[in-house]
Amino acid sequence: MGTDIVDVGAVRESMQAFGDRYLNFAFTRDELRYCLAPGRAPAPHLAARFAAKEATMKVLRPAKDQVIGWRQIETVRTADGWCELALSGWARALAKDRGIEGLSLSMSHEEHYATAVVIGERKSRPVRLSRRIAKAKISRGVKRK
Repeated sequence: MGTDIVDVGAVRESMQAFGDRYLNFAFTRDELRYCLAPGRAPAPHLAARFAAKEATMKVLRPAKDQVIGWRQIETVRTADGWCELALSGWARALAKDRGIEGLSLSMSHEEHYATAVVIGERKSRPVRLSRRIAKAKISRGVKRK
């Protein structure tokens, strides 16, 4: 599971200071198309998507030498208006390596802050008790089979 909170003002400042360079570095074409649509306040929507990318990184837990570009994590709007995550490149490879078969996303934003929570869904795997836990159970009278 990963969660993140982003200051909408910081996103607005980055947009003003770095313009398209910032936008094209962090967001995909489809994310920008939605967030920059006429009549929409872009900063809160972009901040929520950036929070989703950060939360996804916390789920994937890349090693220091595993570089994942921000655009390899994309929020995709469904026909019903919900957002899902799509991974590409190294992000997709790392998810596969970690046994993550799906990602659930929840985002929210308001005037000053945006937040996201991401849950990675793994294949079920056998539970292995650590030595310390196994010893503790034995000492309490639970027998090993």
